[in-house]
Amino acid sequence: METLQFILIILIFLFSALAMFFRKIPALIALPIMAFLIPLVSGVGLNNTLQLVIGQGAIKLHNAYTVVLFGSMLSVLLQKTRVAHQLIKYGAELAGDNPWTISLLMLLLITLLFTSLSGLGAIIMVATIVLPILSAIGLSPVTIVGIFLIGLSMGGILNVSNWAVYIDVMNLNVHQIRQFALPMFFLTFIMAMSYITIQLYRDGQNVPFKKILRNGLIFVMLLVGILVFFSAAPQNWIVPVNQLVNFTGLVFKYALAVFLIVAFLFSLKFASRKKHSSSEEIYWTAYLSPLLPLLLILIFGMNFIAAFVCGLIFCYLSTYRRGHLNTFVGAILEGGSVVMPAVVLMLGIGMLLNAIMGPGGNFKDSWPVLELLRPFMAQIVPGNGLTYVV
Repeated sequence: METLQFILIILIFLFSALAMFFRKIPALIALPIMAFLIPLVSGVGLNNTLQLVIGQGAIKLHNAYTVVLFGSMLSVLLQKTRVAHQLIKYGAELAGDNPWTISLLMLLLITLLFTSLSGLGAIIMVATIVLPILSAIGLSPVTIVGIFLIGLSMGGILNVSNWAVYIDVMNLNVHQIRQFALPMFFLTFIMAMSYITIQLYRDGQNVPFKKILRNGLIFVMLLVGILVFFSAAPQNWIVPVNQLVNFTGLVFKYALAVFLIVAFLFSLKFASRKKHSSSEEIYWTAYLSPLLPLLLILIFGMNFIAAFVCGLIFCYLSTYRRGHLNTFVGAILEGGSVVMPAVVLMLGIGMLLNAIMGPGGNFKDSWPVLELLRPFMAQIVPGNGLTYVV
């Protein structure tokens, strides 16, 4: 009987996956169907399926999709106020006519923007600004697209809206996410610089290999020196050094807090000065808006939603002009509509998670689907590094 139930679960999954792959059924519908059928064939009663899987599953990822909603609001506000557009434009002007420097700066700006931006609209908006700039300096289409996609991915690594999904689905905390996100970001950045250097050389551009190699070696030697010091230094040296590092971090934290408060006060002054003007002037503090939620979460441990609300208020004040409240309200409403497909998808994902893993509570260790799958999955779980890679 258990074998038959397992086969039925696999068939339901395969049928749904193929239907989504061939675009017969959208994922928005396929996921709830799977979430409904899998518990039924595993022996879960109809009432429990409706109450615990469909009902409770729909709100399982409530933290994630609430953060996504607020993140999208900030994303749309940055687009409507042209902060993102001006940020890229000024970056290109500052880089001069050096293709490698411009490419690297565009990569960093794309990364910075997508730590807060999200949605297809934001991708299209940034692409329409960045791609012509990179094309104008003679880069090939492959190089341009690669830079954009890598920057998009690097920004996604530090996008706190994505972190909210990890927290809900994998039961991680911000500290645990930071431990793998920051090294992953660093490694991806090294790969990105290598990609830019190689592709520009293949495009026939003037690449300053000596300068890149020299700076790279200095950075690596500095990093290795720090690691060697901490591994070889006497134990009685480590404690004072750690105390110094902690003190420096504390000073940086308070200095950053003072800077952000001063920037906020300047934004307030700017808003009061512009209340009767319709000029689309962007104040310098507005360029902090994409980074503000990330800083508040990483450095100050602020709640995700509160950090995005602070970002929204900060961006609103630093781009203020007459009638700006309409723009702000429009960004809030449009931000919700932009990510609504993703929110509905998360409803289905939450249902499917409850269907497979159980709703917790009285079923924490005895959910029929999990009990049914556990012995079969134990046979295919990798037991060593080689089988894991395969």
